[in-house]
Amino acid sequence: MLGLFAVTGRAADTFSTTTRPAPIARVVTVTDRYATDAYQPVPERIQPMVDRGITKLTGKPTTAEAWLSLVTTQDIIGIKVYSRPGPNTGTRPEVAAAVARGLIAAGVPPKQIIIWDKYDVDLHEAGYFALAQLLGIRVTGSVASGYDLTNFYDTPLLGNLVWGDVEFGKTGDGLGRRSYVSKLVSQEITKIINLTPLLNHNAAGVSGNLYGLAVGSVDNTLRFEADATRLAKAVPELYALPSVGDKVVLSITDALICQYEGGQRGLLHYSTVLNQLRFSRDPVALDMLSIKELDRQRRTTKSPYIKPNFDLYANAAFLDLGVNDVTHIQVETVK
Repeated sequence: MLGLFAVTGRAADTFSTTTRPAPIARVVTVTDRYATDAYQPVPERIQPMVDRGITKLTGKPTTAEAWLSLVTTQDIIGIKVYSRPGPNTGTRPEVAAAVARGLIAAGVPPKQIIIWDKYDVDLHEAGYFALAQLLGIRVTGSVASGYDLTNFYDTPLLGNLVWGDVEFGKTGDGLGRRSYVSKLVSQEITKIINLTPLLNHNAAGVSGNLYGLAVGSVDNTLRFEADATRLAKAVPELYALPSVGDKVVLSITDALICQYEGGQRGLLHYSTVLNQLRFSRDPVALDMLSIKELDRQRRTTKSPYIKPNFDLYANAAFLDLGVNDVTHIQVETVK
């Protein structure tokens, strides 16, 4: 599959002119002041937050009906987490557990629920293997599942291949152009619930819904990681692959704690407790709100200014992945 066309800067402003009414994104924010205690999630407070969020977003009277409006009991549901920073800074296992319990209560067989991220080792160290054993669900890394040689993202930017990449160790022309989609994503999972932390990323702005799913689903991503311009093009195009973004039925931002410095390092002294969970069908809107919150926290704490990578989200909006204009995001607060 060839890379899609992305536009940034002044050209993007030109192409964004349209006679269509500007779309409105809807975000439900659930707040519970007692959701954490000493930076640790309180499980008995988290489950009701997830239940309130999903029913409010879907407009259904019960949590079971809410979940079944997004998935069926025949689906293989992948709960995508961001586990590399660990349980305190990445996606918190307590939030993933609440989502899984809601699905199970709605009638989804536990073995049809998979908590996943890119690497098994990150999932293990963050506590997800223990959680999966407790709930009877599955957990796996997308790398361990192997890659689909018929499903890939192709761009002329060559990568430095590493162990685990499909073409690592091979010789020949054109190697490093492709990022192959994991078989877990392309062949097994039928619906994705994307669950990401409110955590800064110096190149992407936030380790959010777009970035987390895009780089977690494919190999050969080091060629994009360290450069904001490359990420701004690659992340939306990767997310837009039919085998990836088309399977997403719900995006959730774990905003219990906002870490505005440090990236993948857990630095709670650069963190603010928000005690929020945010729900939407629009991943771009959620990420834009996260970037806005990160900027607010940096200003409040007088931390060094980091220019957000707005081109990434402008490109995502251009590809109709969501709304990047914060004035067109409708936030509904539930307490």
